[in-house]
Amino acid sequence: MQSTQFDRILRRVATIISVVILTLCLIYISTGVMLSFYYEPTAGGAYNSLKMINTQLPYGWLFWRAHDIAGNAVIAIALIQIVVMFLGRQFRKSWLAAWISGILLTLSAIGLNWTAMILDWTQEGYWRFNIELGTIEAIPFIGGQLREILTGGGAINTVTIQHLYTIHSYLISVATLILAIVHLSALVWQEWEIYQETPRPEIDNSQQPPESEFIPSQS
Repeated sequence: MQSTQFDRILRRVATIISVVILTLCLIYISTGVMLSFYYEPTAGGAYNSLKMINTQLPYGWLFWRAHDIAGNAVIAIALIQIVVMFLGRQFRKSWLAAWISGILLTLSAIGLNWTAMILDWTQEGYWRFNIELGTIEAIPFIGGQLREILTGGGAINTVTIQHLYTIHSYLISVATLILAIVHLSALVWQEWEIYQETPRPEIDNSQQPPESEFIPSQS
């Protein structure tokens, strides 16, 4: 498939977007680490600790807001990245690593948002998660086991928050960062390979004027 100028521009845009995604992941994880010093993953303390961060901790509201915006932005930009890669006709086998890491990155970003829905322990998050648990439980064969893992074997309580906090902070966050690095590395590597495969214009030496002969002067 012949590569056009439009395809090359889209491939370059995909590489730039992957840098943005990695930057957002670093912001999300770094702000999450800062918030974890004051966040209390319990049924009674989650809401109060986040309220304290937003109202009493110096610049706490800024870190919390940056954490929230970065998490939502990663999902939106990761979806845009899939569209850009599709429009750029990046369908060669050598792009397989970029495609797989991009799709898994999008799913992991959605997983981060999903596991965070109840970590603030609000009424909206509680009932939304309760509805989601009903959907999960309806999955054949493994629905009941997944509900047990998420809730800790009972109702939605402190154990549920601790399980989701562990999955959110130590599993999905690390996986998202690794996938973002792999995705960027795959795109940069493919850009380099395409650059190496691009034919260079040959210089026609026959069209150049002959070099003037050096005639030594006689003294």
